[in-house]
Amino acid sequence: MEKRQKGAIGRLLAIKGAGSVLTAFIGLIVIYVAFGIMNPKVFSVMNIQNLLRSMSKYLLIGIGQSFVMITGNIDLSIGSVVGMSAMISATLMTRGMNPFLAILLTILCGLIVGVVNGYLVGKFKLPPFIATLGTMFVARGIGYIVNGNRNTDNIASGIGKEAGDAFQNFFYYGKFAGVFNTFWIALVIFLVFFFLLAKTRTGRHIYAIGSNVDAARLSGVDVILTTTKAYLVSAFCSVVVGLILAAQAGMGNMDAGNTYEMYGVAAGVIGGVSPLGGSGILLGTFAGAGVWQILENGLNMVHAQVGIQRIVIGVIVVMAVLLDVVMRTNDKKGFKKK
Repeated sequence: MEKRQKGAIGRLLAIKGAGSVLTAFIGLIVIYVAFGIMNPKVFSVMNIQNLLRSMSKYLLIGIGQSFVMITGNIDLSIGSVVGMSAMISATLMTRGMNPFLAILLTILCGLIVGVVNGYLVGKFKLPPFIATLGTMFVARGIGYIVNGNRNTDNIASGIGKEAGDAFQNFFYYGKFAGVFNTFWIALVIFLVFFFLLAKTRTGRHIYAIGSNVDAARLSGVDVILTTTKAYLVSAFCSVVVGLILAAQAGMGNMDAGNTYEMYGVAAGVIGGVSPLGGSGILLGTFAGAGVWQILENGLNMVHAQVGIQRIVIGVIVVMAVLLDVVMRTNDKKGFKKK
């Protein structure tokens, strides 16, 4: 029986990136307990509920950025798509459009950005930093223009209080089983994309492109289509975060989503997703988003200065990437010796 257990654990740890995921989860628990010792309010039910709700935004953008990073690329347009989505959805609703239709149109606009990113990087071979930097400015510009360079009015002013409350409760304020709906939305999306990445041909192709794009192409992988799919996942997750922010504020804010693309990178790399492509498990992104949010929440609870919070999180991100580079270098040396 003991041998079987060891065998199962061994097989689990043999999965590429599983060690980083385990480390992230252990770190998450240690950090949470440490902050709880410093301030017992960290363990309160209310704080846990708020922590899960806030973490959901980082998880969603982390999922999108992880898909892109595993292909060996990056998406700098995430934060702008978040802001654009918040502004488009809120503007449409303040002008009386049915919330369901407004959400569908917002998703469509976000997916268009994903397709553009995918084709610029996959087909036209633009460096992903440059391609998504361009769409970052375009998406943010659309967010400004859509309501005449100003934040929107309260969404209830256009669709009525009942419909406005329904929208806000669904995406942010409502609860199910004692947990805010925001977390359940993020969890469902996580499970869908976890399955897509781990169990489908598309997932295998995403890893193949990140490992060696030329070899993947010679093996019959449609690089353009697969790259576009990764960017579509990123765009979709960004749209959902935009809807969450619109529901949270009850309006569209032109600056919504600023720097969120970096939060996505942080959630991924802390959880073991390599920014160099080809490796990473989405379960690690879940842990990474948790670590990020617990750090932010815990540092606030112990009244640490904002500057200290940024320094701590920045150092952790750099160390996570440095560890990935060192591990890859060691793997290459080991391969050459063989």
